[in-house]
Amino acid sequence: MRLRRGSTRRLAPPLAAILLLACSCSGHDQPAGEIEGTRRPEAALRQAEAAQASAASAIAGRTADGEARDAPRRILFGDLHVHTTYSIDAFLYSLPVFGGSGAHPPADACDFARYCSALDFFSINDHAEALLTPRWERIKESLRQCNALAGDPSDPDLVAFAGWEWTQTSNDPETHYGHKNVIFPGLADDELPARPITALPQGVTSRARGVWVARLLQAFGPFGLQDYADFLWLGEQLANLEDCEPGVDTRELPTDCRENAPTPQVLFEKLAQWGFPTLVIPHGLAWGIHAPPGARLDNQLDPANHVPEKQRLIEVYSGHGNSELFRDVGEFATDASGARICPAPTADYLPCCWQAGEIIRGRCGDLPADECESRVEEARQLALDAGTDPHRTIPDARAEEWLDCDQCRDCFKPAMTLRPKESVQYGAAIANFDATDAEGRPLRFHWGFIGSSDDHSAQPSAGYKQKNRERRTDARGFASPLTERLIRPYAVGRQQDPQRAQPVPPESRGFRGLLDVERGGSFMYPGGLVAVHADARDRMSIWEALESRRVYGTSGPRILLWFDLLNAPEGTAPMGSDVVMAEAPRFEVRAVGAFEQKPGCPESSVNGLSPERLAALCGGECYYPAETRHPIAAIEVVRIRPQMRAGEPVAPLIEDPWRVFPCAPDPAGCAVTFDDPEYATSGRDSVYYVRALQVETPAINGANLRTEFDDDGNAIAVEPCFGGYKTAPDDDCLAPVQERAWSSPIYVDQPVASAAR
Repeated sequence: MRLRRGSTRRLAPPLAAILLLACSCSGHDQPAGEIEGTRRPEAALRQAEAAQASAASAIAGRTADGEARDAPRRILFGDLHVHTTYSIDAFLYSLPVFGGSGAHPPADACDFARYCSALDFFSINDHAEALLTPRWERIKESLRQCNALAGDPSDPDLVAFAGWEWTQTSNDPETHYGHKNVIFPGLADDELPARPITALPQGVTSRARGVWVARLLQAFGPFGLQDYADFLWLGEQLANLEDCEPGVDTRELPTDCRENAPTPQVLFEKLAQWGFPTLVIPHGLAWGIHAPPGARLDNQLDPANHVPEKQRLIEVYSGHGNSELFRDVGEFATDASGARICPAPTADYLPCCWQAGEIIRGRCGDLPADECESRVEEARQLALDAGTDPHRTIPDARAEEWLDCDQCRDCFKPAMTLRPKESVQYGAAIANFDATDAEGRPLRFHWGFIGSSDDHSAQPSAGYKQKNRERRTDARGFASPLTERLIRPYAVGRQQDPQRAQPVPPESRGFRGLLDVERGGSFMYPGGLVAVHADARDRMSIWEALESRRVYGTSGPRILLWFDLLNAPEGTAPMGSDVVMAEAPRFEVRAVGAFEQKPGCPESSVNGLSPERLAALCGGECYYPAETRHPIAAIEVVRIRPQMRAGEPVAPLIEDPWRVFPCAPDPAGCAVTFDDPEYATSGRDSVYYVRALQVETPAINGANLRTEFDDDGNAIAVEPCFGGYKTAPDDDCLAPVQERAWSSPIYVDQPVASAAR
């Protein structure tokens, strides 16, 4: 028995009756679903290839180098970060209590990628913590079926990869490592681990045994029935699953235990024991809803926690926002003794700890002035101490009262609560002078940049159109005022004294943090793409391009992008290359905007799925390119000159933008060349990457909290884009943005410097 979307708005039956009914429902696991669509029509595939070849040829003819070009590699688009309802958070948000639309099993991802988003490749990366062995087996079998329907393996219409997400968090910046997707090229049993590897410490789930049902019935009892019974069943199974014995070779462990790797070092050790080709892709690191204040990538830049052969790529953008940009904000303010203090607001940044004090100031009422000021300072300190949860220090405060605190005001589609020292730019600027790479240089991150979706509804790359916000983003919220009244106090706590902030108990994180959904809705987007420059469409050609870092990311549109070092010692070097040279580097960028989109779905999609399946998955909107492309507005170049000594300040090393090249409004694209005459005499290694910006178009959550400022630039009001009943379902929260593509960097090192190291 299932509740349909919106049915939670009805009056609930008496609680006792609901509890009896929920207890009487027999929970069970969810199937993987049935894949309906087969290989896309040959004409559709060849038409897409011809359109890309034509665009590549036209933009090549517009350059001024006068040299003959080899035929360009084809650009293929994919999504390497897809969740199904086999992830526990995805399962939770699919329930009617959050306005969810029901289960989205692995089979949905295949049909969506093939006929809704028309992708070339994707991977399923459900959270390892919820992947019971039977679930892992069903995912593998579903992906095998998806690939079997793709046609000739040397020229498939779609390639599906298997993996999982290793999801680590910590309240301590020193032990916080963040999230990583683990992906494998093969799909046979002897090409994949027997079980996913979680980020859980040993024994952490034992404390949940026997209390899952009691706690969840308290939260969800009034809305029970089968969906919830299934969720309770899963919780009990996970709580009772025994941990694998630590210190045992992973190949010798039984299949029916939970294998844990609480640090990247242990994860890489276990992957090495399997011996399979593997990509480990960090993602969402700058998203402050998980990373504590002060979190930084430095604690991973050592040989134990960073294996460059596997950690080749990083996700610069996803449906959870942009993790590219470093901002030197006051998150790290300290007093003379080194203790962290709450910084005052600036024109660009309002700290949440400061705003907590202002909220309490507004509640002082008749309190004496000195007592009011004391409570203001107390609120600031408690909010500072609350780490990722400053809003829980005043749990009855509305989201609007916090204004746009802790948010980046000048970032493109920012991650919520940006952690700047977890950003991609910061990672490219730092070095570890106590460790060296294979060439004897100080250890640095050399990542290729990708985008993906981080979707939790089995929708690989839903960013092809900026509409249907509730369907196409991970924005979640309370389905009705009733559900908010029941669940919000459990999620964020109850106010003890309206005139005083309160400490946040450390045990408030964990599962109940999943229920705290309100604040993130304004920072959820339809997701991005990873593009590869591949020699062919087959699985291993795509994998080789990923390993070689011939990749780039986009914010969703299928922008075509080439970025090359023209005068490398061994000839032209593409994006992602490592190069040692003494002379000034000379670069070329070529970019072509994405196709404008027609409404509805193309004939190939209409014929490829049944009307019911097409409506359920695609919602009447598919990738449906018109003949006209969006013009490229500008090419921006970022130069980063990594640290040359320990402790060297990072902010001056990141030049963003270093160069800007406006482009004529030509749908045929934009091509520019540039060099760096300072490089040859600087004595510094340099990292270069480019952004190709399209002309402005409306985008979901393009203005995030829709902040209103006074004449002095102070935030005075916000209009959040909620994921639940508080924002109308037909409000897509559109605002103009410049959608973009990020190239992988080209890493150019000085030969003298490298020889001296």
